[in-house]
Amino acid sequence: MEEKKIVSIEDRIPKLKEARKKKANRRLLFYLSIFFLLIAAIIYLQSPLSNIKHIEVTGNKIISDEEIIQLSGLSPETNIWVINHKQLKQSIEKNPLIKEIKVKRKLPQSVQIQISEHKIVGYVKSELEYHPVLESGMIINKHNISNKGDGPLLINFDDEEYLKRMAKELGEIPDHIFNLISEISWEPTEKNKYKVVLYMNDGFIVHATLRNFASKMKTYPSIIAQLDEGEKGIVHMGVGTYFEKLEK
Repeated sequence: MEEKKIVSIEDRIPKLKEARKKKANRRLLFYLSIFFLLIAAIIYLQSPLSNIKHIEVTGNKIISDEEIIQLSGLSPETNIWVINHKQLKQSIEKNPLIKEIKVKRKLPQSVQIQISEHKIVGYVKSELEYHPVLESGMIINKHNISNKGDGPLLINFDDEEYLKRMAKELGEIPDHIFNLISEISWEPTEKNKYKVVLYMNDGFIVHATLRNFASKMKTYPSIIAQLDEGEKGIVHMGVGTYFEKLEK
């Protein structure tokens, strides 16, 4: 029978003390690390290193970067960690041209404001001024637009209901067709309150209706493509679609 090795308590005590000492040192080091990290975080949050250094505005075509930044209320004195996203969005949305906003922190010291604007679908004339009409039908009477967008002149739309409907339909037209429209005149009759007359940049006139206007206008290029070169006239896009040649 093998003899068991006997270790006395006196021999184990130094090893136990050493193990406890190492464990205590590791625990102290952990707490000191946490402490210094907290101190560093406090110093960082109270220093200019946590302030916004750069504001990037993207997606805006009509409203200037400067105006959006001014509406946001952000400045080099703003701490990047105390930005109130909800309040910032509400401030920028005071501009009726704004459709959607997204705000992102880009560490260490940048903020990105992503903008989606309502499309300008036309202009109405008031005395000597032209005011943009948004796809929502809203007329912007007082607003500083840095880059005037392209859009047709909307004539005789003195009824808000029909203006809004026209604006909605224009917002659904592809750009390559939208850019062909120079003027749109609302010319209601007793039988058809939805009648509109379009004057196109390519020299054609279009008699159409507000009902399904966008879907019918999508066929405009294919209709014109079937005509002889140099031929001009009226494209009727009401109940039926046909071409009426104008006599020279």
